[in-house]
Amino acid sequence: MALKEAIRTYHDLLTDELAAESQGQLDDQMAQRGLFFGQRPLCTVLRPRFLTPEQYMFVRKSIRPLLRAFEKISELAVEDADFCAQFDLLDWEKELIQHDPKYKGHTPLTRLDAFYVTQNSELKFTEYNAEVPAASAYNDVLNEVFYGLPVMGEFLRKYAVRPLPTRHSVLHVLLDAYRQAGGSGRPQIGILDWHDVPTRSEFELFTQYFGSQGFEARIVDPREVTYENGRLHHEGFQIDIIYKRVLITELIEQGGMDQPVVRAVRDGNVCMVNPFRCKILYKKMSLAVLSDERNAHLFDKDETAVIHNHIPWTRTVEERKTVYGGLPIDLIPFMHKYKDQLVLKPNDDYGGRGIVLGWQTNASGWEQAVQTALAEPYIVQERVVIPEEPYPSIVDGRLQIYERMLDTAPFIFHGDYVDGCLTRLSTDPLLNVSAGGGSTVPTFVVEKR
Repeated sequence: MALKEAIRTYHDLLTDELAAESQGQLDDQMAQRGLFFGQRPLCTVLRPRFLTPEQYMFVRKSIRPLLRAFEKISELAVEDADFCAQFDLLDWEKELIQHDPKYKGHTPLTRLDAFYVTQNSELKFTEYNAEVPAASAYNDVLNEVFYGLPVMGEFLRKYAVRPLPTRHSVLHVLLDAYRQAGGSGRPQIGILDWHDVPTRSEFELFTQYFGSQGFEARIVDPREVTYENGRLHHEGFQIDIIYKRVLITELIEQGGMDQPVVRAVRDGNVCMVNPFRCKILYKKMSLAVLSDERNAHLFDKDETAVIHNHIPWTRTVEERKTVYGGLPIDLIPFMHKYKDQLVLKPNDDYGGRGIVLGWQTNASGWEQAVQTALAEPYIVQERVVIPEEPYPSIVDGRLQIYERMLDTAPFIFHGDYVDGCLTRLSTDPLLNVSAGGGSTVPTFVVEKR
């Protein structure tokens, strides 16, 4: 089935009347269900992302060997201090990753961010959100909202669409980790993050969902918990599972190693997902570790192939000789010469902060960025093709269809399988909603009836 045909069919259905009716329902549903990032509506377009069954399976199949490779380097980093040095962990991070969570895997809840050019099946994973992958609940509720739009009702006459919900997998991972760690009974869940984060509305959606499945949950600010007699509490509410949405770095910066949450986790008296060990793969240098020729011996044939095909060339920024395109290079002079093909990223940051796109930076700005990257932990990564698709939106009361850049960000559970996919749209190459722009849309698998 041609994806372009499905997209064109959907757009052709958007008469002025149907578009206005669908937009009104979308706006009402977002307001009623809290689909906002801070004060901004989560979705600003009238079409979901479509993938064919073959395209979705291609993404899932491509990821499996990659996940094994990530698992290898994470486990080796815990065991081997010399190897761990490649990730440039801070001293307190090195200490925390030695804590054994007593359940399987270092990253049971993750999301891989990629750019997928469906026309030629070019798929490049550029970041691994291994610490606090967001938007799962947003994604599920947007699924429900879009499935009920008037225009979707008309589209369903010609096409079958399959939503890709993920909240059930989040809950299963939390419960599996809790039981593997020795927990029993019906645990209570604390969704852990600061009060003033723009994603609080998503936590409320999770609280509602967990409750609907019979599990009491509460949104908890780390500054408001107590740890006494081997139990972690928030205003009388005992926390058995921490669904960790706060960044570990922020937690330590605010409360240090004696922070009650940190102590309770290290004592084994509360189950936290993801564990401290997720910091290893959260570091952007994890992609450099995969890509670096010095580590090629660690991977089997399938892992090597998927790294070659789907991980863009990535290196830690340092004075060294390395390889690019099979040829030896001197890294820093290479970076100066080919800035238009390169991206600089800080090792430990999020939301697009600190990223420098060489092709959008003048020579003096790039020179300064390279000097910063030599002084602080940074990676340099090869530029990848950013795909575009047309998306409809109502602008000044009229339906307009614009080309939007989009990413493909599959959710991963137990470090093993893909279930669902986040899609973000933007007119900016950073494609990051938290950076202040863009739109989130649900991803549906579509087939012609």
